[in-house]
Amino acid sequence: MRYAVIMAGGAGTRLWPMSRTGKPKQLLPFIHGKSLLSLAAARLRDLVAPTGIYICTGESYVQAVLADLSILPLQQILGEPAGRDTANAVAFSAAILHKHDPASSMAILTADHIIEPVDVFQNALRTAFDMVEKHPQYLVTFGITPTYPATGYGYVQRGEPLADFPTVHKVVAFKEKPKEEVAKQYVASGQYAWNSGMFVWKTATILQQMKEHLPVSYEGVMKIAGAWGTEKQNEVLHAVYPTLPKISIDFAIMEKAPHVATIAMPVQWLDVGSWPSFGDTLQADAAGNRVANAKFASLDSRNVLAVSEVPGHLLATINMKDIIIIHTPNATLVCPAADAERIKALVAEVERTQGKGLI
Repeated sequence: MRYAVIMAGGAGTRLWPMSRTGKPKQLLPFIHGKSLLSLAAARLRDLVAPTGIYICTGESYVQAVLADLSILPLQQILGEPAGRDTANAVAFSAAILHKHDPASSMAILTADHIIEPVDVFQNALRTAFDMVEKHPQYLVTFGITPTYPATGYGYVQRGEPLADFPTVHKVVAFKEKPKEEVAKQYVASGQYAWNSGMFVWKTATILQQMKEHLPVSYEGVMKIAGAWGTEKQNEVLHAVYPTLPKISIDFAIMEKAPHVATIAMPVQWLDVGSWPSFGDTLQADAAGNRVANAKFASLDSRNVLAVSEVPGHLLATINMKDIIIIHTPNATLVCPAADAERIKALVAEVERTQGKGLI
C-alpha cells in the first residue's frame, strides 16, 4: 500500500506572535481560513487513501492536529516526545508503517508549503511511487524548478535519466545553501533544482539505509516499533526517542545512499516560514500594502503587512514604509520587513524578559 507521512513538528518561531508553543504555524488557519497542514492533507486527495495519511508531529500538538484534521484517527498521528530532527522523524514513521505493512511505499511530505498546481505535484508523486515499486533500491527526492537564484535553499544536481523512467534522473550531488554567484551558476546551468525536502521510498529500503548509516537511530526506532500497539508503547517511546542522535535526513542518509534519484516538480513552491513569505500569499493594494483578517487605514504608507488574529481589528498607520504589524490579543509585533529574520531572536528575548507564557 502507498502511504504519505506529513511532517508537522516545526515551531514556526519566525511567525510569532501568532505562531505559539501550543499552536505552531502549520496549525494556524491563516491561508484563506485554512491551515498549512490541512492544505497539505488536501493535496493528497485521490492520490493516497485517507487510511494511508499519517502525520508526524510533536507530542504536544497531537490533539490540535486531530482537531484540524478530523478525518484522521488518533492511530495515524505519530507524536514525537522530543524533536530529534528529520532523520529520526523519518525513521520513526517508517518503522511504524513497516511493522503494519512490510511491503509499504511511503512519501515524506512537508506541512509548511503552498504548492500549486496540485495536479503537477500529484503527477510527480505518482511517478515516484511507480518508480520505487519497480526499482525498490532507490530513494527518490523532488527538485523544485528554481525561479530565481535562491541562497536560502539547498540544491540537487541532476544526472542521467533512468532508461524506463525518462522523467526520473539519478542524483549527482546535493549542494548546501550557496552564495549568490554560485546560485546564479546553478540556475543558469539547468542541471540544478531546489531541494524540496520531500521524498518517496520503500519503507524497507529507508530502514536498511538507516541501519547502515545511522545504526543508533535504527536500533532505537525498531525498539519503539516492537512495542508499538502494546501496553509498553508510550514507555518505550519516551525512554528511547529523546536519546536518538539529532541529525537531518539529508546529512544522515541522502548524501550517503548509493541509489538516489530526483524528479522535477515545476510548481509554485512557497515556504510560508516568515511574515514576508506569508505576505506573498496576499493581494497587495496600489501602495503595496497587504492586509489579512483586519481593517486597515493609512496615510502615506507603503508596503505594510498588517495582520490581525482578532477579526476586524483596525490597524492604522501614518507614513510607514516596509513594515510588518502583527496583532494578537496579548502581543503585537511591529518591525521593519528587512528585520523579519530577527524575530526568532526577539522571541528568545521575550522568553527571557516576559516568561514562556507569551511564546
